[in-house]
Amino acid sequence: METKLLRVLVGKLGLDGHDRGAKIIARMLRDNGMEVIYTGIRQTPSMVTRAALEEDVDLIGISILSGAHMDLIPALFEELDKQGASDIPVVVGGIIPDQDKINLLEMGVAEVFGPGTSSAEIVKFVRNNITNSGN
Repeated sequence: METKLLRVLVGKLGLDGHDRGAKIIARMLRDNGMEVIYTGIRQTPSMVTRAALEEDVDLIGISILSGAHMDLIPALFEELDKQGASDIPVVVGGIIPDQDKINLLEMGVAEVFGPGTSSAEIVKFVRNNITNSGN
């Protein structure tokens, strides 16, 4: 039986136009055997949710460097809930203060990756914690 590749959506929410890190993560995940959908910069929570549903992803990875994570991630969770997609895990990467990391994890973010997180650590987390949706 053929094993389905993990499908990961990588996106940039809000006005943050710095996407080099997101592109590096997208390539790294792809190079480690995952299908990656990169939505690009300046996405809204509804755009990311729609893409996640259309692409039948197993994980949403959000890169945020703008400092707007405490506004945008709750809005993403609200949109995922509205669209019946609250079962899709969300990870966040970027410059996130320690207290905000705690708050994001408490609101349901699966993991927060900060600067200096190794590629191996990210891949290991995804492989050990994210399962195919089975579709």
